[in-house]
Amino acid sequence: MKGEILEAIKNYGRIIIHRHVRPDPDAIGSQGGLAEMIKTSFPEKEVYVVGEDYESLVFLNKMEDVSDELYAGSLVIVCDTANQERISDSRYRLGEKLIKIDHHPNHDKYGDIVWVDTTASSTCELIYEFYLFGKNNGLTLNKKAAQLLFAGIVGDTGRFLFPSTNVKTFRYAADLLEYRFDSTKLYDQLYNTKVNVAHLQGYILQNFKVLESGVAHISLRKELLEKYNVTPTDASQLVSALGNIDEVLAWVIFVEEDDQIRVRLRSRGPVVNTVAQKYNGGGHPLASGATIYKWDETEPIIQDLMEACREYQQK
Repeated sequence: MKGEILEAIKNYGRIIIHRHVRPDPDAIGSQGGLAEMIKTSFPEKEVYVVGEDYESLVFLNKMEDVSDELYAGSLVIVCDTANQERISDSRYRLGEKLIKIDHHPNHDKYGDIVWVDTTASSTCELIYEFYLFGKNNGLTLNKKAAQLLFAGIVGDTGRFLFPSTNVKTFRYAADLLEYRFDSTKLYDQLYNTKVNVAHLQGYILQNFKVLESGVAHISLRKELLEKYNVTPTDASQLVSALGNIDEVLAWVIFVEEDDQIRVRLRSRGPVVNTVAQKYNGGGHPLASGATIYKWDETEPIIQDLMEACREYQQK
């Protein structure tokens, strides 16, 4: 598969790279890292990164404006996006050939070439693996690409704490650090927290509920977010706040947006992506997301999460 992707990149003069909406460091990092790699390796090619800019991650990479006409005859690559409805910028369909590179379960098998590896800690890990595959066949990695890929690996492994972290993950991270970017500054930018967001985190820690099954949950309604002057996006980033609570096996944070309620599911063992799939979502076994539209839909999700915890405890 890596050979097919490299051949496609070599065959196209224009390449447009997408990722998912509401991006995280792995989405921005894999998209931008791949773009930098291609531009450094093949400077004669046109390479673009597209999607909405995301205020808290603009320091990593900025998106570019691309006209519809540029898609004609182009190679389009989508990074870190399991489902087509989550691809940022629907024009990904306008290209001549489509490649999917991802580490989420491949329920939506879109693309002419599909490289999905659910054993990888992150899509950035796959992009670095792609570099290793092609480094003797034209691929070059620069400092900016290394920083972007490192950021994505750090983000998707929770600073190397999540179970997806393995020996290969550490090896790749060490390789990327050899490019001598400022990793301390990068960590500061990734994990600095605004005062208002920190106050909301304090609210979460004081008000979450824990059920006997080991399920924790909390709802963040619009009025609450307005009180703390926190966006739904910033609020969603606080999902890890409950990850170290002793009695909690799995947890869910409901975040209200203008027209929907985002469901952030996390786990320390029970499988939660099967729950997410029932509610317009999906993701990894221990980290998933979903979408609902009414507050009375939260209770079935909590019940399903409780059942997942009970099944896990019975094993």
